[in-house]
Amino acid sequence: MRKNLAATLLICFTSLFFSCKSYYQFRMFETDASIFVDSIEKMRNSSTSEYLIEVNDVITLEVYTNGGERLVDPNDALTEGTTSTVKDNPPQPKYTIYSDGCAHLPMVGNVQLKGYTVFQADSILAVKYAAFYTAPYVKTKLLSKRVIVFGPDGGKVIPLEYQDMNLIEVIAQYGGIKIDGKANNIRVIRGDLSNPDVQLVNLNTIEGLKLAHTDIEPGDIIYIEPKRRVFKETLTDIYPLVGITTSLATLYLLVTK
Repeated sequence: MRKNLAATLLICFTSLFFSCKSYYQFRMFETDASIFVDSIEKMRNSSTSEYLIEVNDVITLEVYTNGGERLVDPNDALTEGTTSTVKDNPPQPKYTIYSDGCAHLPMVGNVQLKGYTVFQADSILAVKYAAFYTAPYVKTKLLSKRVIVFGPDGGKVIPLEYQDMNLIEVIAQYGGIKIDGKANNIRVIRGDLSNPDVQLVNLNTIEGLKLAHTDIEPGDIIYIEPKRRVFKETLTDIYPLVGITTSLATLYLLVTK
């Protein structure tokens, strides 16, 4: 009986030893240096970062008359598909850019928008709606430009609400860098995931901020490495093993009495 107990305890403590190293599995995208393949260097030399409308992008649309005097929606044409219970405050309908580069829009039908900026799309659609309204003013908004942030609070998809959002703004949208996040080890991953650019950013110091290229592009992945709470994580890992060991020891004492 003593030999069996000793063997069981040995197995438990061996498992305990390996469980103490389990916290390494939480790390992602490890690298010791920035890797600039192509896309980040192109952005450094680029004079503009205006987003172009692409296939599968999603847009919303508002049409005003008289150069922006009044929002119009005759016969609920711009809110088609909404239910009668939300007519007083209907959600903005969303329109997809299909594979042919066109969006199917109320009243004007298919309009080619692929490859244009939002500003250019506004002008194109103003011409289209001029057949229906006096001096139309069109406001188009892109909804599908976004980045992915991984960090201590898990993963979140952050929409790029306007042009030229930077890394600091995206991190603020994520919820900031809390006590369990490493401000000195932020990775911005961009481009083809089979051969991506990776930029290491240190926000612990002003010098690190100066050296960082903080412009964000749609599709970027931002990783904020979490701080490891080794003691807490080890206790979490070993708690079940301690329970098993205690139960076995109690059983042994009861049997040997």
